[in-house]
Amino acid sequence: MKCTLFILSLCLGCLPLATAEEEPTSAPVSLFDGKSFSGWEGDTEKMFRIEDGAIVGGTMSEKIPHNAFLTTTKSYKDFVLRLTFKLKGKSPNAGVQIRSQRIPDHHEMIGYQADMGQKYWGCLYDESRRRKILAQPDAALLKQIVNEDDWNTYEIRCVGRRVILKLNGQVTVDYTEPDETLEQHGLIGLQIHSGDPSEAWYKDITIEELSPSSP
Repeated sequence: MKCTLFILSLCLGCLPLATAEEEPTSAPVSLFDGKSFSGWEGDTEKMFRIEDGAIVGGTMSEKIPHNAFLTTTKSYKDFVLRLTFKLKGKSPNAGVQIRSQRIPDHHEMIGYQADMGQKYWGCLYDESRRRKILAQPDAALLKQIVNEDDWNTYEIRCVGRRVILKLNGQVTVDYTEPDETLEQHGLIGLQIHSGDPSEAWYKDITIEELSPSSP
């Protein structure tokens, strides 16, 4: 009996420690209809276009003069974002901004980025703020899972101050923000990085908004 009560107390003691995986979700909602920029804003004249049911950032015909972002018009807090993407070009670089904001009167955004390309595959980068990699996967794992010349998938889960990145089904980052002063909500943005001619293709973009997380 004592042993049973001890085990039961251990189980009950674990109940409040809910993980990001246990948060209830709403039904997935598509953020891109495959044919229009409805719900998005950015430079759709020069930097972003729609081709074959995908959002394409950049061009293969000339250099990319500066970082460019296509962003949602709606702000999000706790969510699971899923999308499919691929990169084209010589040493391309791009990323998905989460919980981010546009810098007024500037082309840049500030906030977390699920990075892709070059040496940044599967990394969590802090764009225009701390300007550094916050967390990154093991290089050996990336060699096994990255499709450099084909489609890849990202699952980005944000709950409270925790961010989990899955690249092609594998966890590459599980990061908890230590700075409690940083806002944990904002826009979602699709990036094409400045540099040599390159393209970032994005499609199958869905989001599940999560119930409010505990402090």
